[in-house]
Amino acid sequence: MPSVFLNVLVFSMPLAVLASIYLMLQKRHHAKALDRLQEAQASGLTEPATLHPVIDPSVCIGCGTCVSACPEGRILGLINRKAVLVSPASCIGHGACNDACPTGAISLVFGTETRGVEIPQLDSDFETTVPGVFIAGELGGMGLIKNAIAQGKQAVDAISWRLRKTSGSALDLVIVGAGPAGLSAALAARQKGLQFAVLEQDSVGGTVSHYPRGKVVMTQPAELPLVGKFQFREASKETLMEFWESVADNVRSEIHTGCRVERIEKSADLFTITTPQETFHSRFVLLAMGRRGTPRKLGVTGEDLPKVVYRLIDPEQYSNRHVLVVGGGDSALEAALAVAGQPGTTTSLSYRSGAFSRAKTKNRSAVETAVAAGKINLFMNSNVTRIEASEVIIDSGDRQDTLPNDDIIVCAGGVLATGFLRSIGIHVEEKFGTV
Repeated sequence: MPSVFLNVLVFSMPLAVLASIYLMLQKRHHAKALDRLQEAQASGLTEPATLHPVIDPSVCIGCGTCVSACPEGRILGLINRKAVLVSPASCIGHGACNDACPTGAISLVFGTETRGVEIPQLDSDFETTVPGVFIAGELGGMGLIKNAIAQGKQAVDAISWRLRKTSGSALDLVIVGAGPAGLSAALAARQKGLQFAVLEQDSVGGTVSHYPRGKVVMTQPAELPLVGKFQFREASKETLMEFWESVADNVRSEIHTGCRVERIEKSADLFTITTPQETFHSRFVLLAMGRRGTPRKLGVTGEDLPKVVYRLIDPEQYSNRHVLVVGGGDSALEAALAVAGQPGTTTSLSYRSGAFSRAKTKNRSAVETAVAAGKINLFMNSNVTRIEASEVIIDSGDRQDTLPNDDIIVCAGGVLATGFLRSIGIHVEEKFGTV
């Protein structure tokens, strides 16, 4: 009998040790996740910027696969053995957590109970409430390059299938936008032998073309029609733009740059797409123009001065100048950091809120470091009230500051294209934490 007890003891000891290690690690993970959640709450960084996960604790088994699957890292954590969105403001909507969850405990939603997000209503083929008009990519709420590429192709697949039943002299498809979704759609249209045109108001590359020189862009491996797989995970703006230009060479003759769409009207089975240059007639329309829209202006006296711009292109042009950056998102913080790195430059950053709730953690940390080092003058809870030739006035509530100023870079986002969508007849919903 003692030998049996001894054998049980010998075999159970390693299990007890493993269990102790497991519980210790669980306790450590819980403490770290709780610290991140409390830090986010104390900083007011509780609002996700885009698509984000909502976890049902009654279904979550606390396995942690969602935590490990997130490409951004440290966004989700385990608290009391349940998955929790501990860094909401840093979530950028990858959706990898949803794919990894083995129990279906995660739902991906837009907006929150307090902050709505306007999203056009789409069906499973990405068709809008106006038959024949499709939307792919960022405009539909999916901002990731990999998702945009997939949606552009899928929308063209659906359009191609329907075109088998029709004939005529008009174009089969007009694609609005030459970013990742638009170029993917154009390649798919070429592959399927469709007659199409791509209309781009700016230049090839979409949102990436607006990034400052040298900016590092994160993406995921994806596959493009006619081109195949590409493996970029991290690339500079210039590298990615060079890639998109090479992709565009496959459909260059169909791309019309500097061609802004003013109206889209439907008559019978054809759409009339009006631009300042010419008018196009097509059976189908795919909107792949992103959510950036028209730059949001400050609406203050002096904003029409030539020194006011709405994106940073080359930081070096601001050497030895007094520069004010306005905004609190990633583009504003990155612009301020880039300009602050130039020799002889005085850089100020003004934001209307008390926390950079829409910016990535690494950008917030970098700005904090730059402010502490005296490289950036930070004005939180502030608004620009007047712009003059060599000065700018900033109101911070309890005081006004008049700063010497040569240049102003406004990174306050864009006026979304919801008005344009509604003019076509597309139903746009405001999502408050719903799918």
